[in-house]
Amino acid sequence: MEKILEKKYTDRPQNSTEERNQGLSFNTKYFEGININRSAIERRVATLIARRSVKKEFQAAWLLKAISMIDLTTLAGDDTRGNVLRLCEKAKHPVREDLLVKLGMQDANLTTGAVCVYHNLIPFAKEALQGTNIPIAAVSTGFPAGKISLEEKLTEIKKSVAAGATEIDIVISRDLVLESRWKELYEEIKLCRQACGEAHMKTILATGEIPTYTKVAKASWVAMMAGSDFIKTSTGKESVNATLAVSLVMIRCIRDYYELTGVKVGYKPAGGIQKAKQALDYLILIKEELGNDWLNPHLFRFGASSLLGDIERQLEHYITGRYSAGFRHPMA
Repeated sequence: MEKILEKKYTDRPQNSTEERNQGLSFNTKYFEGININRSAIERRVATLIARRSVKKEFQAAWLLKAISMIDLTTLAGDDTRGNVLRLCEKAKHPVREDLLVKLGMQDANLTTGAVCVYHNLIPFAKEALQGTNIPIAAVSTGFPAGKISLEEKLTEIKKSVAAGATEIDIVISRDLVLESRWKELYEEIKLCRQACGEAHMKTILATGEIPTYTKVAKASWVAMMAGSDFIKTSTGKESVNATLAVSLVMIRCIRDYYELTGVKVGYKPAGGIQKAKQALDYLILIKEELGNDWLNPHLFRFGASSLLGDIERQLEHYITGRYSAGFRHPMA
C-alpha cells in the first residue's frame, strides 16, 4: 500500500518556503471578459464521473490520500471543549490502528490536513494538538453570513491568529458579488489577508448564494488577486454547498491564475461531501484539471466531518470484503 502511494499518488516534495500568493493590483482586465458556458461545464463534469473510476488497492491508496487533505470540522452550536478534544484525537489518529496494520500503513503517521473550529474553541484545539504539525483553522469574519462590519471582521481575524489559529477561513460580503462591486470586494479581502499575517487565508465565496457561474469565476479571480491562499466554495451552512460543477469553474480560474503569475492557489470544496465516492470524484477532477501538484494538503482540502467515517468504512470493506456498521467509525 505504501508503495502504491509513493508511486502513484504522492505529490512532489513541497518546498516549505514556497512563495505565498501575494496577489495582484486590482484590474478588471483579468476577469471582465469571463462568460461561463453552464451547459459545457455540466457536460464536462458528467463525462468525468462516467469515464473515471478507481478500483481495488488503488482506491484504498486514494482514500488514504484523501484523509490527509480533510479539514476535520466541527461548527455546531452545541460544540464544547469535550467535542473539540475528541475531534482532535480523531484528527491525530483518523483510521483505526488494526486497519492501518493490515494496510501496511501503521508507520505512515497519517493525520488529517487540519482541524477547523469556531474562534472560542481555538484554545482547546491548541491544547489537544500540542506536539503535532496539524494546523488549526478558525472560521472568522462573522461566519457564516459575514453580516458584521469590516472593522469587526479584521478584529476577529487578529484575535483568532493571536489565540493560535494558523489558518483563517473568511467569508466574503456576498452582496458585493451580487452587485458586481468588485473593487470593494478586492479591498475587503486584501485587508483580511493583511490581518491574517502569517496565517494562511481561505476565502469562502458561498457559491450556493451566487446565481451564475460567471459571477463565481469573477469572484474567484478577485479573491486570488487580493492575496487569498485558498479559495473555498461554501460555509457548509447554505442550502447548496460544494458541487463538482462549481468546483470545475473555480479550479479553472486557479489554473489560469497560475499560468499568469506562476503562483499556486489552493482549493477547498466544503459542505455536503459525505461519501468516499464523492471524495474520489473531487480528487480525479483536481488531477485532470490541475495536475498532481495540487494533490496535497498544501493546495487542496476537503471541508468535512462525516466524510472521514465513510472513508474508514470503505477501507475496512477493502480489507474484509464486508461493510461494517457506522458506529464502528465514530468521529468523536
